[in-house]
Amino acid sequence: MILLQQLKESIQYVREFSKLRPRVGLTLGSGLSNFVNVVDVETIVPYKDIPHFAPSTVDGHPGNLILGKIDEVPVVVMQGRIHYYEGHSMERVVYPTRMMAQMGIEKLILTNAAGGIDTKMQPGDFMLIRDHINLTGGNPLIGPNISELGLRFPDMSEAYDREMLERLQSILSRRGIRHSVGVYCGMSGPTYETPAEIHFLRGIGGHAVGMSTVPETIAAKHMGVRVCGISCITNLAAGMTSQKITHEEVKETTQMVEQNFSEFLVEFISDL
Repeated sequence: MILLQQLKESIQYVREFSKLRPRVGLTLGSGLSNFVNVVDVETIVPYKDIPHFAPSTVDGHPGNLILGKIDEVPVVVMQGRIHYYEGHSMERVVYPTRMMAQMGIEKLILTNAAGGIDTKMQPGDFMLIRDHINLTGGNPLIGPNISELGLRFPDMSEAYDREMLERLQSILSRRGIRHSVGVYCGMSGPTYETPAEIHFLRGIGGHAVGMSTVPETIAAKHMGVRVCGISCITNLAAGMTSQKITHEEVKETTQMVEQNFSEFLVEFISDL
């Protein structure tokens, strides 16, 4: 298969810079890229240099693949991601996730900036994802199944690993960090949602909304990787306040919580 050959070539290129065998993968969402400052970095490889990789075009997503260690745990970190709304196919969107899985990760931590739908939420809160609703209009597994990657019909009854969620919840509670556990609604973007759409999402059981994470979770589960999802609630969704939603607001909020984010994530990864 062409995809398998492409993955092999991407990994071979990265291996020229590092022989590290990561056990944990981490994808950093909008405004959360400074987490790499706590990584014992072995090498940094720009996406634009990796064969078959697509560079990120969104502000707040630097676009680097980083290999190193966090408290002796070997990790591979995606410093930013690409999105469906940038014009990529779903296959391209999840290509980095599949590459990390092929590199040997057992666990994947997906982070994102999201809008809060739950009326109890405040900007700066964290939401641990227990499930998602795919409203992107696409699925990265559409098309011929690649049996070397996974089953034709993967089970999604526990898309987000329960044990990892409970462990992370315990860390946040002990640290006194505001958080909740909820359902993430994945939209295609790039427009923010209308008040009517937010009303609908709340009605079907959503607690937060964003434009990423869902395709990556599907691809990772297809390949047998355990997934943990963390949303940083950067704003209240449309119609919940009179304030207009901007990407600048998203980045400002993530900067405000980045120390807490880095500290609890380091503890979590160390425990893994």
